[in-house]
Amino acid sequence: MPSSFHRPRKRFGQHFLHDPRVLEKIVDALSLQSSDFVVEIGPGEGVLTRLILERCPNLEVIEIDRDLAAQLTAQKFKVHQADALEFDYSVFPRGVRIVGNLPYNISTPLLFHLARYAERVRDMHFMLQLEVVERMVAQHSTPEYGRLSVALQARFKMKKLFNVSKGAFKPPPKVESAVVRLEPLSQIMKIDEDLLRRAFSARRKTLRNALPGINFAALGIDAGLRPENLAPEDYARICAAAVS
Repeated sequence: MPSSFHRPRKRFGQHFLHDPRVLEKIVDALSLQSSDFVVEIGPGEGVLTRLILERCPNLEVIEIDRDLAAQLTAQKFKVHQADALEFDYSVFPRGVRIVGNLPYNISTPLLFHLARYAERVRDMHFMLQLEVVERMVAQHSTPEYGRLSVALQARFKMKKLFNVSKGAFKPPPKVESAVVRLEPLSQIMKIDEDLLRRAFSARRKTLRNALPGINFAALGIDAGLRPENLAPEDYARICAAAVS
């Protein structure tokens, strides 16, 4: 793994996880089998990478930092020097397991991007800003519930596994963190991203004003509710009606 000193780069949102207890907890949560195919996003200095390799040889990594990618290339796994936000995850076999300490400055758009590949993955385990994890698992009609909640809950069963303190990183971030597990639903709901964007950009308005032109009465939905009051299943019904 990378041995020379690497100064964390702000533009890549680099905060390297170093606490061995947290690293072991992540690996334990993965319950890796030697036959698993794992992709790690943002391996950084390769600390978690090494622990994964001890249990599973079928590993590939995606690293945007050219210097880190060059050091990782000397190891016994494939390195994709690429931007995880633009990467085509369909190049990996079905059933891929994705893991990573995601850069907090791009975590939300990256989650939206990864959600498009829900049918191809077995599961995903990520370290994220605690606030983002709370938004991911939030129930409808709560302040944390929003577009990200609906988009992910329509595709995944999610569970926050444990919190991680700032001191587990070098340099420490300004926020608390958490590890979350995402497992694809057996029946993934089809929800139009543009409709979600329109709904939650007007989240304080009623549905009739946020999404004009939709016959909510025919769907059995109260048009006087706000976008945050609808469950993912409700949005799936709205989208299905709009298509039919």
